[in-house]
Amino acid sequence: MQIPSKYDAGQVENKWYNYWMSHNYFHSVPDEREPYTIVIPPPNVTGVLHMGHMLNNTIQDVLVRRARLLGKNACWVPGTDHASIATEAKVVAKLKEQGIDKNDLTREEFLKHAWEWTHEYGGVILEQLKKLGCSCDWDRTKFTMDDAMSESVIKVFVDLFNKGLIYRGYRMVNWDPEAKTTLSDEEVIYEEKQGNLYYLKYKIEGSDDTLTIATTRPETIFGDTAICINPNDERFKHLKGKKAIVPICGRVIPIIEDDYVDVEFGTGCLKVTPAHDENDKVLGDRHQLEVVDIFNDDASLNSYGLHYQGKDRFVVRKEIVAELEANGQLVKTETHVNKVGTSERTKAVIEPRLSDQWFLKMEELVKPAIDAVLKTEDIKLFPKKFENTYKHWMENIRDWNISRQLMWGQQIPAYYYGDGKEDFVVAENMQLALDLARQKTKNPALTEKDLRQDPDALDTWFSSWLWPMSVFDGINNPENDDIKYYYPTNDLVTGPDILFFWVARMIIAGYEYKGEKPFTNVYLTGLVRDKQRRKMSKSLGNSPDALKLIEEYGADGVRVGLLLSSAAGNDLLFDEALCQQGKGFANKIWNAFRLIQGWEVDENIPQPATAKVGLEWYEAKFQKALTEIEDHFSKYRLSDALMTTYKLIMDDFSSWLLEIIKPAYQKPIDARTYKAVIEAFENNLKILHPFMPFLTEEIWQYIAERTLEEALIVAQWPESKTINQTLIAEFDFASEVISGIRNIRKQKNIAFKEAIGFSVINNENTNKTFDGVIAKLGNLEAVEYVTEAIEGALTFRVKSNEYFIPMAGAIDVEAEIKKLTEELNYTEGFLKSVQKKLSNERFVAGAPEQVVNAEKKKEADALAKIETLKASLASLG
Repeated sequence: MQIPSKYDAGQVENKWYNYWMSHNYFHSVPDEREPYTIVIPPPNVTGVLHMGHMLNNTIQDVLVRRARLLGKNACWVPGTDHASIATEAKVVAKLKEQGIDKNDLTREEFLKHAWEWTHEYGGVILEQLKKLGCSCDWDRTKFTMDDAMSESVIKVFVDLFNKGLIYRGYRMVNWDPEAKTTLSDEEVIYEEKQGNLYYLKYKIEGSDDTLTIATTRPETIFGDTAICINPNDERFKHLKGKKAIVPICGRVIPIIEDDYVDVEFGTGCLKVTPAHDENDKVLGDRHQLEVVDIFNDDASLNSYGLHYQGKDRFVVRKEIVAELEANGQLVKTETHVNKVGTSERTKAVIEPRLSDQWFLKMEELVKPAIDAVLKTEDIKLFPKKFENTYKHWMENIRDWNISRQLMWGQQIPAYYYGDGKEDFVVAENMQLALDLARQKTKNPALTEKDLRQDPDALDTWFSSWLWPMSVFDGINNPENDDIKYYYPTNDLVTGPDILFFWVARMIIAGYEYKGEKPFTNVYLTGLVRDKQRRKMSKSLGNSPDALKLIEEYGADGVRVGLLLSSAAGNDLLFDEALCQQGKGFANKIWNAFRLIQGWEVDENIPQPATAKVGLEWYEAKFQKALTEIEDHFSKYRLSDALMTTYKLIMDDFSSWLLEIIKPAYQKPIDARTYKAVIEAFENNLKILHPFMPFLTEEIWQYIAERTLEEALIVAQWPESKTINQTLIAEFDFASEVISGIRNIRKQKNIAFKEAIGFSVINNENTNKTFDGVIAKLGNLEAVEYVTEAIEGALTFRVKSNEYFIPMAGAIDVEAEIKKLTEELNYTEGFLKSVQKKLSNERFVAGAPEQVVNAEKKKEADALAKIETLKASLASLG
């Protein structure tokens, strides 16, 4: 079969992916084999492939492909997340382009647009994963808004409500004014930002006295309902029981006392705004203060903001500072650094806001999940260092705010039948809700028209925390064959940034609904950063186009580039040169295969002893590498597993074994050696396949005609055998000898085609196992053992063994004498300059000790070199 001279990744990758897909190699159904299951961290339905996805999914594919080779029933479930906030924002933006306001649409109308958007753009990222070679079971693709998935979510909500774990409460929440929804605490990112501390003057009612407060948010003065002082602060004793007047709005508010106030911060006086600060709310409840909410849902000011009504909070901040200054009520401004909460999704600055929301009690639910990771270790985190983060989050967990003011998502199954806050029922559908409402009200005349469903949607994470169960319909049908066979899953590969958002919550849900862990191992990848250690992002413009990388370097090249520097939990400093290295590796393997295929095979010639021992040595090296690779996989050190494979193929196979067995120019190779090297090559392809699936399948299919059952993707992982450590050690020694011969040939310009003599004083008592290999790879006339040094020969040592290459006819003696004489003269001149410096008493006395010692070392080195050069010249006569 004619093999192309160059490896064309583009053609090869499409060909084999289509082949795998058309023959259902990725599909899994329960059978008698051991299952191996991974569920994909579902990317947002809005997403496109970026470097983080590339890394995460490459790792999953490596694990899944290796599981297939190990004979397991591998099942990798793909899917996407409906991503409430991100998707709704995309749909709203598209509607805006069409001149449609979301607020003018009914829920049904908006959802129609959302589904249209999802059907048009939602599958992009999954199609892109195919380009990377991801061997997902695409027949099992799930979407968190699929009917069965949504039914699971609603069923769980109703169950938790009936258990008394879900409740509705009026609480201070994190409000995203851009998405116009509440967020859980975990969806808020706190960043240190430089702002200002504004010192404002408040009048004391009924006098000309004033007091000064310091605030970072002067626009919130419209919501002030008290000034608080510390009862132990002597500076403000005269203000006890008095009232203050809020600047601009003129509201009269009480001056209260509470030891919550930090006497060291600002002026020691605190403005209390219960509607817009969680701590102020606690303070306000304690002192029964009025609550004044000054913001609309987009963080513009409402009517409490007087002439600032309708303006954005940050616009108002600038304008109100100017007004306060003009009124003489701004005392001073100082720069101030504080932590500002921003939305993980929209990046908008969060507003604390009082709101009726749905919450899930976490205190009891979390206990089995804590034990599973930190006590019983039923679930292991890789790397282990993340256990501390997990422990901190889980032991300080707060009730989970699970409601969102969005239309896209599972609508909360609470149905209201009256005007009171408790006039509702929770049920899986309208009919069940109606039955419950009739029972609760004892009014059989109630109809569906008397009920209205809560307009809020559930937090997206409340859907995805069921993912390992819901993808197998384990909530709706807990005893079905799939959930019983595939659950718990084996490995989860994800980023540490969602360790709490998703990983911890899946563990909680698993123990609550299946009574066991959802997975055994969690491999936490690092973040992909650029060479300057910056996180890759569109805004920085430092994130390469993933598909263009694949186009340029091939999927295998990109996979290798990503994995070579991707240790678990450590950030990957991405450099395109790594992909080039991966592409170069592919070409090296291709060329090695072409070399082997180009040899003529002769069935009648015997196997040379050199080939026999070389193949035995390589089998030992392979087995040693296989042991290391399996150890690395057991510890999720995939980068190390790949590097071991890389070195084995690049160094041991390509640079050594092929040279050992290569037939002489235009001579055939014996059939026994050829068969053995092909077998060794096939084993290489097997261990490399998880990392470079396309290249390996291409070569595998070129080697021989294969049936569908013999494709590499379902081949058998190499069998572990006893490692011949003696053979490895002997070759390591022999390779040093060969390197010594090659160095001398290079230094003395002795052409390789010219055979040379070679003698050894065997002080190490080394075996002669590899003498034939040394002779072949060094092009020696023979390896002769002697007891005395050979005069006039070039020499080198390996440990205590001495090796001699006679120079007669090997080198140009006159040219060598000239070269050595020039080097001797230079070194003697250098020695004189050093000795002159050392004979200078002022230098020796005045220079630092390390400088003097450095000069003495130069002197000693020069003397030793001169002695060597003179000996070499003497041997040349």
